[in-house]
Amino acid sequence: MSPENSIVMEEGKGSKLTLDGGFIRQELFYLLKDEKDVHFAFGNTQGNGINKASQGMHSSKFCLNIAGDTPSSNRLFDAIASHCVPVIISDEIELPYEDVLDYSQFCIFVRTSDALKDKFLIKLIRSIKKDEWTRMWRRLKEVENFFEFQYPSKEGDAVQMIWQAITRKVPAIRMKLHKSRRFSRSSVGRERVLNSMQLPKNFW
Repeated sequence: MSPENSIVMEEGKGSKLTLDGGFIRQELFYLLKDEKDVHFAFGNTQGNGINKASQGMHSSKFCLNIAGDTPSSNRLFDAIASHCVPVIISDEIELPYEDVLDYSQFCIFVRTSDALKDKFLIKLIRSIKKDEWTRMWRRLKEVENFFEFQYPSKEGDAVQMIWQAITRKVPAIRMKLHKSRRFSRSSVGRERVLNSMQLPKNFW
């Protein structure tokens, strides 16, 4: 793999591996530990771990974002802030603003089962040419403000994007609420009729 396609794999803020995400990280470590230009950054709070992890992400072209204990991951946002193209290894990750943001323009998605195949990940990243990476990197820089919290809030920052996302959800929630009321009168009327009827004991 050429130096242009250097990769960083960041471990969790605590070095303990847990659940499926920990298993995947451990398996990938064994698959990638001898590969050239694959660097492992341990972002724990002890010593200078977080700074070293941040430096590793800033100096790499690709950052592995591996499934963890939660549907989303801080590693993804760290990668975006570092202008490091995220390689997302997860089948279930939930991404903010995905109804208006096409993550495939600046992220690479890999199924977990594929990532655990020998040489699959390395070959995939090797296949990405400089022009393609540059397009993703430029798009990454265009969207990074969407993930930054600022005070006071500015147009296009994370606070504004979150409120816009909530606003987009309101009509669907309102529609669901209105639909739930369709038969409210019928239900009440039915209960009144049933309550007025003389039914045998133990009928229900």
